[in-house]
Amino acid sequence: MKIPIKINSKTIKIFLISIIVVTVSVIIGYYIGRRHTFSGPEELVSAIKNDASISIDKVHQETTRDGIKEWSLDASSAQYIIQKKQAIFNELSATYFLKGNKQIYLTADKGILDTESSNIEIIGNVVVKNEDYSLNTDVLYYDHENRKIYSKTPVKIFDGKSSLMANSMSIDLNTNHLTFDGVRGEFTGDMSL
Repeated sequence: MKIPIKINSKTIKIFLISIIVVTVSVIIGYYIGRRHTFSGPEELVSAIKNDASISIDKVHQETTRDGIKEWSLDASSAQYIIQKKQAIFNELSATYFLKGNKQIYLTADKGILDTESSNIEIIGNVVVKNEDYSLNTDVLYYDHENRKIYSKTPVKIFDGKSSLMANSMSIDLNTNHLTFDGVRGEFTGDMSL
């Protein structure tokens, strides 16, 4: 019986790094873009009480560079909690446009951006996928200061036939080092070499 295996460590590493970079770029880009929408955001924020929140329904943001679309972000709603210095996106959906008409998609129940540290937490039914692979987990974090993306919850990477599962994962964006803990896999098809 022959099982073709399409998943290799280099492909997984590139895929995961792309997903994380896209997610972080989209959320930070959205925040920065929205921050400059108002002519005087500091005056708007200072006019609101410290414990108040700002809320927006049906958020859509796109970013282009040199006429080329880089990413888009949609959320059913977004809130800025002044006291916690957090931007929260609900029912988050993001698309990152790559060269060669390829795209990476991210969906999650919620995304939280800490506006002071630029740390990001993506929560609930997190799915990152492209045309070949899908990554699923419950929570995905981005540590801005250390430039690390990680998940302390189980992660599953699936290519339609085979899957790789791990208890946790981390990617160091400074060294491009990817680590999985508690790895196991399920492969279907022909396993002959």
